[in-house]
Amino acid sequence: MRIGIMGGTFNPIHYGHLVVAAEAGDQFKLDNIVFIPSGTPPHKDSSDIAPAKARYEMTRLATRSNPLFSISSLEIERGGKSYSVETVERLLAAYGKEAQIYFIVGVDSMLEIESWKNVDELLKLCEFIVALRPGFNVEEINPAVRKRSHIMKIPEIGISATDVRKRIKEGKSIRYLVTLEVEEYIRRYSLYTEKEGESCQKKKKKVKWRKWSEELTTFPLCLRLAVQYLPR
Repeated sequence: MRIGIMGGTFNPIHYGHLVVAAEAGDQFKLDNIVFIPSGTPPHKDSSDIAPAKARYEMTRLATRSNPLFSISSLEIERGGKSYSVETVERLLAAYGKEAQIYFIVGVDSMLEIESWKNVDELLKLCEFIVALRPGFNVEEINPAVRKRSHIMKIPEIGISATDVRKRIKEGKSIRYLVTLEVEEYIRRYSLYTEKEGESCQKKKKKVKWRKWSEELTTFPLCLRLAVQYLPR
């Protein structure tokens, strides 16, 4: 079985991710592509990253219409920082040693791969499908890494999660950058806006008010029962 891995923060997942995954599946005849939202990414500032549960749900919504795609919460459930080598080891344990694992990454990530944890071991466990983008030279990739890599040309799509978040903060439309379901989810939970924090606070206050109001409602009933049944 040929398994593709699409790892990342997916903060949020957008059409660029989906096109790369679909193209990899088509060009390399993959049987399944597993999207794995990261828990705590080791190489990124976490201050502007949406909660893991929200990123997982957005990824689920974006991928569920394609039977080639699946999603795993492996890295989120594991907790702590997410390392690719540990993820690949877990997948091989699940699918069996006969499975061929292909890690789908952008060429910019491949230029930084030597900073990844246990990269030599990772190169033994899987091969890489590298999405080539304009402005990057394949020759810049470490020769040892290139031997375990397959270069994939993709349609040029100028979408980035950073730009999506920036547009949301500026109140601009993100239609046709993310799927409609993801757009609605972001709007419903006020993700990537100043209102995101306010929304959480309002939910907490709502819960506290509900609990207090329930206590107020219950008190008269308890009082009536006490008067009715306690000895006089």
